Amino acid sequence: MSLDGIVTYGIVRDLQRCVGARIHKIHQPAEHDLVFSIRGNGVNGKLLLSANPTYPRLHWTEQTYVNPLEAPMFCMLMRKYCEGAVIESVEQIGRERIVHIAVRHRDELGDMTTKTIVVEIMGRHSNIILMDTDSGTIHDGIHHVTPSISSYRIVMPGSAYTPPPEQHKVDPFEADSRPLMETAMKVAAKGKAMPPEQALVAAFSGVSPLLAKEIAFRAGASASDPADTDWPSLWESFDGVMSASKQGRFEPTVVTLPNGKSYFSVVRLTHLEQDADVSSYGSVSECLEAYFGDKAVRDAVKQRAGDLLRFAQNEIAKNEKKLDKLEESLREAQDSDRFRVLGELLTAYMHQINRGDSSVTLVNFYDDNQAEVTIALDPQLSPSDNAQRYFRKYAKQKGSIAYIHEQMENAKAEIAYFEAVQEQLEHAALADLEEIREELVAEGYLRDRGRKGPKRKKQARPSLTCYTSSEGVQIYVGKNNTQNDYLTNRLASPSDTWLHTKDIPGSHVVIRGGEYGDATLEEAAMLASYYSKARESSQVPVDFTLVRHVRKPSGAKPGFVIYDNQKTLYITPDEQRIKAMPVKVV
Repeated sequence: MSLDGIVTYGIVRDLQRCVGARIHKIHQPAEHDLVFSIRGNGVNGKLLLSANPTYPRLHWTEQTYVNPLEAPMFCMLMRKYCEGAVIESVEQIGRERIVHIAVRHRDELGDMTTKTIVVEIMGRHSNIILMDTDSGTIHDGIHHVTPSISSYRIVMPGSAYTPPPEQHKVDPFEADSRPLMETAMKVAAKGKAMPPEQALVAAFSGVSPLLAKEIAFRAGASASDPADTDWPSLWESFDGVMSASKQGRFEPTVVTLPNGKSYFSVVRLTHLEQDADVSSYGSVSECLEAYFGDKAVRDAVKQRAGDLLRFAQNEIAKNEKKLDKLEESLREAQDSDRFRVLGELLTAYMHQINRGDSSVTLVNFYDDNQAEVTIALDPQLSPSDNAQRYFRKYAKQKGSIAYIHEQMENAKAEIAYFEAVQEQLEHAALADLEEIREELVAEGYLRDRGRKGPKRKKQARPSLTCYTSSEGVQIYVGKNNTQNDYLTNRLASPSDTWLHTKDIPGSHVVIRGGEYGDATLEEAAMLASYYSKARESSQVPVDFTLVRHVRKPSGAKPGFVIYDNQKTLYITPDEQRIKAMPVKVV
């Protein structure tokens, strides 16, 4: 992975400024993540510790996280032992992806104790462990490792901490001469013909394949024969990278290739820069924040929203099939006049029909050409009863037209509703998913999962996303139907401005207050288009009107409103502008 031991060294150097500061607050916004609020000693920021199996990392963060109503047990344990604690040191173990954060605090008896927070960044084996510094006893880990999972070490409360297995590689910072580097690589190769980049990975701890390729590329050895390695050039490249890193002269970079794949490092990736998009950052934390962004959150949302997305897709498919059948029934019903004509022909020519006839051919005097028509009869019925049978068919089908139209409107409303739910799931945060699920339960689409234990207290009001425009005006965005209903029907005042994409599923957007300029209106329209099904389109139509002209019909589904006195403007969503806008969850 890109987050190797050299990047970890850069992170640890970046975190040295929090030594002497206090851990003010601890939150666990997701299953694998902790967020520390660090204050004091000239520092005021948030530190993210993540043991996410796909995106493990450790860095300063500026992101806003939504915390659960009830803190998980591991979070409560961390609060007990670490909230208010002073950070005494932040150290990297060897050149591995393991960081020890030593903290000092007073226990409930007032005695001073020290604890160590161990952050292990090891892919799917990543973990965050709290242990007693003196005894090495584990208080708990964010992920438990039982004997059935690993025979090498156990991560459970009360067990002794065992570090991950050593790889017995050479610390690259200690290879201070060409002979040492050359010997280490040859020993790691074990007599086999191994390309330089592979030998570097095998010989030195903390060197990832990505970094090894860069070192070999700078030495002109990336494609050379292993037996023909230019050792002086390789040493010059290796020493240049390691010396700069050891002295903290980093060049945090994210490289995005034309195929969309991206890589990051604290060293310039010159072997990838051709035809690629290169972004440089002032610190390692800024680089990691930009690279990972909300990938972990989006993946978690996608995983948890999978069943809801499938349910919405099934409901849309079911109603589309129902709509096709109703349209077929409507075509048949609209042909009901044919049965009336047949009934009247039988009545007019009744003297020519006998009981027991299975059909009769008559002149259709309703036809301009006086064409003949063959009418099927029931031999068991009299001519009069056969005529009445056709009149009843006429009345039944004519009466069904209104019912079919009603059912078609209901099916279209269901499709529109679930298309809106689909769109909301695409933009949902973890906290929004439960609101969407509760809405589907309340509407009778899903059954309550019936959790055991005490019932979770429902929020008095949903959380809303609030942006601040370039003119300093607040713009609220509802990201699901529960939030849309609350925003439009309860929070917004009649003089506020309401926006929504025209005939496209999307979010309700409200500009608070009547004093704003064209810039705020444009930014609000951009938010409405971005949080809609048309976010990838250009020139998206967005309607806007005063909230007093927006109303919810009686019995309408959540999030559905009608409005008038609107004007329409056309806007193209700009994701970069939206990300640059100040935002908070309220």
